[in-house]
Amino acid sequence: MRRSAAGAATAVAAPGAEPVAEVGAGPIPAPAAPAPAPAVRQTLRTEFPFQLPRGYVDESGTVHQDGVMRLATARDELVPLRDVRVQENPAYLSVVLLGRVITRLGSVPMVHDGIVENMFASDLAFLQDFYRQINAEGHTRAAVQCPHCAEPFEVELGGSRLGES
Repeated sequence: MRRSAAGAATAVAAPGAEPVAEVGAGPIPAPAAPAPAPAVRQTLRTEFPFQLPRGYVDESGTVHQDGVMRLATARDELVPLRDVRVQENPAYLSVVLLGRVITRLGSVPMVHDGIVENMFASDLAFLQDFYRQINAEGHTRAAVQCPHCAEPFEVELGGSRLGES
C-alpha cells in the first residue's frame, strides 16, 4: 500500500513481504549479508616420523629405530619399475621404493635400498604397512577439539592392527 508524499507517514507491509518505501524516502538499504568465515589454510603434511619395531643394525653394531618417511611421488613409484633387480624379482619393488621415501633413519647418513635390504623382516613389514597408511589411505590421526573445554588433541580414526576399525 502506498501513500502520496503529501500526507503519508509510513506504509504498512504484510509479514514476510518486501519493505515498501515512501515516495521521496530514498533507496531501501539491502539487508546485511553475514560476514564470510575467515579462510582456514590447511598445510599438507608430507613427512611422517616412525619407530621401527626392532631397528636397523649398521656395520658397527649401532641400532637405528627412529626415522622419517615422506609421501611418495608418482616418480618414486615409476622409477623402480625400470630397475633390473625389480624386473627380475618383483618382490624387490618395495625395497627400492622404501629406499627412496625414507628420508632419515637414526644417525645413518644416507638411506638407500641397500639399507632397507639389510633390515629385519619385521621392520620391512612394518615399513610396508606404514607406507600404505600414509600414501594410499592417508594418515589415521585427526586433530580435534574438546567440545567442553576447547582443548585440542588428536584421535586415531582407524585401527592400526588387524581386526580393528
